Amino acid sequence: MGVGEKEPKNVTVDLVKCACTDCVCVFNAKQGLERDGRIYCGSACADHHKSGNGCKHAGCVCHG
Repeated sequence: MGVGEKEPKNVTVDLVKCACTDCVCVFNAKQGLERDGRIYCGSACADHHKSGNGCKHAGCVCHG
């Protein structure tokens, strides 16, 4: 490696699909919300869309 060049770092990211059956979100598992042993993209999905709202992530139209 030349002077001033940095060695590339390996980064492992565990991507998962939201546990909500209607949701299409895929995200870093560490950023998800865990409920009952399952990982969701956010509170709307984790709460099974009790309020009728979707997760509001780009491209997803889930409502439970």
